[in-house]
Amino acid sequence: MKSIVSQLTYLLGEQEMRANVRALIKFILFAALVTLLFSVGFQLLMWHLEGERYSFISALYWTVVTMTTLGYGDITFTTEAGRAFSVFVLISGIVLFLIVLPFVFIRYFYAPWLEAQVRLRAPLQVASGTRDHVIICREDTIAPGLIRHFDLQQVPYVLLEADPERAARMQRDGIEVVTGEVDAVETYERAAVQSARLLFANFEDVENANILLTAREAAPEVPTAAIISSDDSQDILELAGCDHILPLRRQLGRQLANRVNAGHAQTHVIGRFHDIVIAEFPVLNTPLVGKTIREIQLRENFGLNLMGVWDQGEFRAATPNYELTDLCLPVVAGTEQQMQALDELLFIYDTNWNPVVVIGGGKVGRAATRALKEKGVPVHLIERKAELKERIGSLPDHLFIGDAANRDLLAEAGLDEAPAVLLTTNDDAMNVYLAAYCRGLRKNLRIVSRVTHERNVQSIRRAGADLALSYAQLGAEAVLALAHGREIVLVGTGVEFIDLPVPPALAGRTLAESEIGAETGLNVMALETPQAFITNPRADQVIPKDGILHTIGTEKQVQAFLKTFA
Repeated sequence: MKSIVSQLTYLLGEQEMRANVRALIKFILFAALVTLLFSVGFQLLMWHLEGERYSFISALYWTVVTMTTLGYGDITFTTEAGRAFSVFVLISGIVLFLIVLPFVFIRYFYAPWLEAQVRLRAPLQVASGTRDHVIICREDTIAPGLIRHFDLQQVPYVLLEADPERAARMQRDGIEVVTGEVDAVETYERAAVQSARLLFANFEDVENANILLTAREAAPEVPTAAIISSDDSQDILELAGCDHILPLRRQLGRQLANRVNAGHAQTHVIGRFHDIVIAEFPVLNTPLVGKTIREIQLRENFGLNLMGVWDQGEFRAATPNYELTDLCLPVVAGTEQQMQALDELLFIYDTNWNPVVVIGGGKVGRAATRALKEKGVPVHLIERKAELKERIGSLPDHLFIGDAANRDLLAEAGLDEAPAVLLTTNDDAMNVYLAAYCRGLRKNLRIVSRVTHERNVQSIRRAGADLALSYAQLGAEAVLALAHGREIVLVGTGVEFIDLPVPPALAGRTLAESEIGAETGLNVMALETPQAFITNPRADQVIPKDGILHTIGTEKQVQAFLKTFA
């Protein structure tokens, strides 16, 4: 009863619903008026044509029975005019009661009532006692991956959603959500912003400024992070109270540039974690080609921990008998000194000094070009839109305006001799097409591509890309890094940097006894205990029950870990 009352109260409180009720009442009055007129008409025709007198109740009875097509036949006309009137009443009843009435009832009452049921189930605030959580301001391309990581790592979060119906569906799907407008102080108060560890503003720049100012009004000390689309917005968002600016497109361009093998062979740092450096290095044109993981002895010679190998777009487990090919890219973790020792071995070997080809002169492409130029790598950039020529300026060594799918243009840009090509357009379908085209032109070309939506990662790998970096994954990793107080570590799309609480099944066992790598393929990069932080732990390291495993691996490997040990 309480639920029905609350639903009716909600319905009648909505302006649109009040208009619907008025429309429904108008139709009911119209139908009643038509029924009344037909009843009076029945009395008059029966008296003048048939010589019969019927009471109004009998006339109303005949009208309702005829209009609803029941047709008992106990009262009938015998004259032609009376039967014609009966047909007219019957057809009118079919239209009014069998066609129009159900539509009007469903459209103006039943559907809004169902919607009210859904909306009333939308959560209006977080659970009592919620603390140390992350507030995500909207569902965008970044949010699903971010929520998936939070669920895996048992980090509390809440997603804001203005539409109660969508919020109710999200809650039904297991997403922690609060209904409310992002420009209302009450929304953040109901999301317990005062006790949040981070607020993530992921709208456009203008909306983000409003979000930051509104959230600061509710909780002046809450740490905040915001995405920016334009570099010009950075000062404004900082004035609005943003603690961490996330220029994701610029960062994505730099991450893409770090994956290019050009000039001297050397390690490319892709992230840091405490005193651990995570890097990739090429084996092209080095003595490592053709050797197995066991033979190169990275741990014995340099103390480095081999986390995995990028090979033909896939991140593969570093098994002892895995043989390295020209296009393999091992991922290693170690200290600065250990990386420098490996660089001394690699530096005498040249990969390719020809210009790198960058396709796409947007924000990501320009950021990648700028990062490559800072490292002394020559760049040839291809852009289809002539209007971007002024914005690109003299950033690349040479700018080519035209369609990158043109074979002659690619040859003129130097694709035949280039060490690598970067695909940086914001159209995933175009990047897939260009990856397949470039792979068909050169089998040994290194192809690194940007991906906007993670669902297209497998497509671009099948097309021939050696490595794909996702905008969505970069955004999720950036927020995760802030939430955990560490630097960004972006190994590659499909590869996760995950902090996992030690399951009871592993507590008290050594890393060797746990067989985490053998059972799941997941690599333990560090072990955190309440007393210490152990990087590159040894095989005889005991796993404490209250520790945290800092791991690197694919999502499939993470799921295998949870299934096997948790």
